[in-house]
Amino acid sequence: MTISEAPQPYTDKMFAATPELAAYVRAQAGPLTAVQHRLIEETTALGGPAEMQIPPEQGVLLTLLARLLAARTAIEVGTFTGYSTLALAEGVGAEGEVITCDISEQWSEIADRAWQGAGVEQRIRRLIGPAAETLAGLPDEPFADLVFIDADKVGYIGYWELLVPRVRPGGLLIADNVLYAGEAVSPDATGNAAAIREFNDHVLADPRVDSVLLPVADGITLARKHS
Repeated sequence: MTISEAPQPYTDKMFAATPELAAYVRAQAGPLTAVQHRLIEETTALGGPAEMQIPPEQGVLLTLLARLLAARTAIEVGTFTGYSTLALAEGVGAEGEVITCDISEQWSEIADRAWQGAGVEQRIRRLIGPAAETLAGLPDEPFADLVFIDADKVGYIGYWELLVPRVRPGGLLIADNVLYAGEAVSPDATGNAAAIREFNDHVLADPRVDSVLLPVADGITLARKHS
């Protein structure tokens, strides 16, 4: 019997998000720094692509998780304008490093301004090129404490398979957009939603990790690599 088939001795505690509830959750993440506020403004001004930026509360979560792990090396797949990179750089501390991978330098100037404004640019190593090739070129031993996947959805399983061997025992893998605006729940999902649904099944069946999917923002999976 799966968890979803098991008797439920409690009322379903899931809730539908409202704009008011989302604003309340965001407020509980604390105030934005001037750098974060400016980065959000610059990204919003891009129009449609701005939807790729993580929300502030998710940035706070990334920083907190990195600090809880005492992470010193993080790998990120998908840089965009650098908000999540900034969050991870804050989390790994002055002695840490964030290796961030993106296929394009299109938004690098926005990211650079934010990283420099926050004083974390020396902690960040940006690698440009197809992410699968970039990850394959990294050391193939388990050296990373934390990884964050937030890039093209059809590539998630491939990135996962390249990253799991490179994460140390007890390290954390994080994947974003694992609900894909709710579309991943459908067995008839197509396109990116179908790719995410396949990825979720892949992670759940992976014996190398313990994982949980959380309804934070557009859905986040946290997976701890077995010791």
